[in-house]
Amino acid sequence: MTPGQKQMIQIALAALLLVGCIAVLLPFTGTLLFAVVICVTTVPIRNRLLVLCGGRSSLAAVLMSVLLLLLLVAPMALLSGSLADGVEMAIRFFKPFLEDGLPADIPAWMSNLPLVGADIGDYWHKLVESREEMNKLLRQFLDPTRKLALATVSVFAQGLLQLLLVIFFVFFIFRDADAYAAALHTGSRKLAGDLGERMLKLADGTVTGVMVGIVGTAAAQSVVAMIGFLIAGVPGVVMLTFATFFFSMVPVIGATLIWLGAAVWLYNGGEAGWAIFMVLWGMFGISSVDNFVKPVLISRTSSLPLLLIVVGVFGGVLVFGFIGLFLGPTLLALGQVLIREWLAHADSDGAVR
Repeated sequence: MTPGQKQMIQIALAALLLVGCIAVLLPFTGTLLFAVVICVTTVPIRNRLLVLCGGRSSLAAVLMSVLLLLLLVAPMALLSGSLADGVEMAIRFFKPFLEDGLPADIPAWMSNLPLVGADIGDYWHKLVESREEMNKLLRQFLDPTRKLALATVSVFAQGLLQLLLVIFFVFFIFRDADAYAAALHTGSRKLAGDLGERMLKLADGTVTGVMVGIVGTAAAQSVVAMIGFLIAGVPGVVMLTFATFFFSMVPVIGATLIWLGAAVWLYNGGEAGWAIFMVLWGMFGISSVDNFVKPVLISRTSSLPLLLIVVGVFGGVLVFGFIGLFLGPTLLALGQVLIREWLAHADSDGAVR
């Protein structure tokens, strides 16, 4: 066997080994990436725990994992259970309409709606008289709504399992964080020299800035929402606050679904004044937080265009599931910043030459 043939065999074996490693890691790509993002973002907390634990990295990693369980998994479990109960209650509420049809008289709160109340009343009586048209409307409305509700519950249940796996990875990453950090710095230096080191620092700052911006904005919106719920006397404040926190990460419409639903509940209960208050509080209090807090939190890295956030959130959820809410915008922002840095470095090299 010639030296050239031996080299070809060695390259083929290395390629097969690489393909095998990728195939094994592929199902865990999203959770591993998110675990790395969490570790990068929470390094200051881990370092303080490490000092308190006398330098014992395993104990610090355990404490960090327990803290993440309390902050992420416990609220997620409660919210998933509440969503499942809500879907079941909605099905029980609409089941009599499917079996017995609509009541002859429209609910008073619907007929009293300004501007559209009379039109809704006329259409209601038309539906009552025409069973076929009513069934057609119910099918058009209920089937997509039921599928959306069940898909939402499924995403949150999947997210609960993903978060458990993420925290499992976080423990091992934090336990051996020093070794991983040293290997990462050495690899970046060997691959790209000073540029590799600079891009590594830029990636660290970008990931931290985006995560703080996303999570910080969601936390601020949930606190403002909780205050509004307490003032208006909306029940289930704790669950609604957690729901606002998670749904706030969905751009434009996320938190609106929660406070608008609370306003509808208040109006349906005869509290029209508090319903108006809830709408105004949601528009000028809860939703406006996104316009002021997020730019301040992310300003130390780079501005995130709304399109990038929207694509990152929905694309991330489609690819990675629930953790895509966090991971999608972070990856896109990181890619944007690193490409800009690489292009700037390439331009400066060209100018020097």
